[in-house]
Amino acid sequence: MHRLLSLIPFAALIALIATCVSVFGTDALDGATQVSLLIASAICVLVGWLMRRVQWDALEAEMTNKIATCMPSIIILLLIGAIGGTWMASGIVPTMIYYGVQILRPEWFLVSSSLFCALVSLMVGSSWTTVATIGVALMGIGRAHGFDDGWVAGSIITGAYFGDKLSPLSDTTVLASSVSGTPLFTHIRYMMRTTIPAFCISLIIFTVAGLMMDTSGSGEVGFLTGLQATFTISPWLLLVPVLTGVMIARRWPAMVVLFMAALMAAVVAVVWQPTVIDMIATDSRYEGIMRVVYGATSIATGTPSLDRLIHTSGMAGMMPTVWLIICAQVFGGVVTATGVLRDVMQMVLRFVRGTTSLVAATATTGIFCNIALADQFLSIILTSSMFKDTYRERGYESRLLSRTCEDGATVTSVLVPWNTCGLVQSTVLGVATLTYLPYCFFNILSPLTSIAVAATGRIQPKQAK
Repeated sequence: MHRLLSLIPFAALIALIATCVSVFGTDALDGATQVSLLIASAICVLVGWLMRRVQWDALEAEMTNKIATCMPSIIILLLIGAIGGTWMASGIVPTMIYYGVQILRPEWFLVSSSLFCALVSLMVGSSWTTVATIGVALMGIGRAHGFDDGWVAGSIITGAYFGDKLSPLSDTTVLASSVSGTPLFTHIRYMMRTTIPAFCISLIIFTVAGLMMDTSGSGEVGFLTGLQATFTISPWLLLVPVLTGVMIARRWPAMVVLFMAALMAAVVAVVWQPTVIDMIATDSRYEGIMRVVYGATSIATGTPSLDRLIHTSGMAGMMPTVWLIICAQVFGGVVTATGVLRDVMQMVLRFVRGTTSLVAATATTGIFCNIALADQFLSIILTSSMFKDTYRERGYESRLLSRTCEDGATVTSVLVPWNTCGLVQSTVLGVATLTYLPYCFFNILSPLTSIAVAATGRIQPKQAK
């Protein structure tokens, strides 16, 4: 009976969010989804009290702990907002778009953008940084070529998460290997067996789609003319992203890198783009650059589609996302403290029989935790902790567990609208999660590929007897 009651909060959350999406559409994340999470949290508190008489102090402590764990992500998110404003006003992103439109041909754009993001993410070890910098520029190039936002965002996210997953610099890769007790490079090598096939299939889809799409009505000329008329375009501006890459390669802390990237761009904006800052300012250039960092800015270029592209929201534009992250962590805290999440996980384990069902259950649990806990780090930790003993008891090496955790938890986090990853990428790219979801082929295929490989029964690592 307890386990059936444990399903109520999740059923309520799904019903509430589905209703919000149908009523509010893409505006559901402006407040309705946050309220839905709080209502579902209240329902979970009631269920927890009825089942186990859980005390409020325990619930409050767990909620506080969950919110505390996501504070670094919130600060990074605000800094990404600052980068969005400064890299645009300084002409860095417009320069990338200007040269990128001329270099990347429309028919090869989707596959090229995915490969480019994969390479950058592999080197820097961060899908968030890749999307917030290179990804924003590629969105502009894709729009100039006339591609739908969903296709462009899907190709960017596919590449960024592929590179992040295989990078030894990635925090999620290090986390998945460490919590499962697997050596880092053993974990990475074993992931290639499922990751590379999923990525190759994705590249084939993007290649075929790019060759078949008609982008003859694109506004390349209007974009280039508008950019030249508004910004000072120079390859010297690309020194900022180069220096940012150097800082990342030297493994500086993410917050420091993002802060320095925003600061350098702010200085460049004042020096290289004084006309743009004067257009934004109402008093002085100091006031103008501060507005670029923290608030919404609009620049008239004479091309409406370009005006929409270079509009930025700064740190203030990230506040709805911050609000949603906090509400999601409240829900994650109460489902953990009440034991509701544990009950649901035990129901999943009842269906585990052979290797295929074990891998499927692990991947599904990772996806479920992304939905319930709204954070990929918590999903990786919880999934690994739940299945670690089961894998050991059945004679499987830890690398099978670590790989399956990544296939299920890491890459699917960006597909959940209220997950920290989904929130960040949709906010940064300006594309709703449900809009780009159907085109994130690598992220969708990864757990399926993991299950399919397990079903072959030929390459599952067994511990020596």
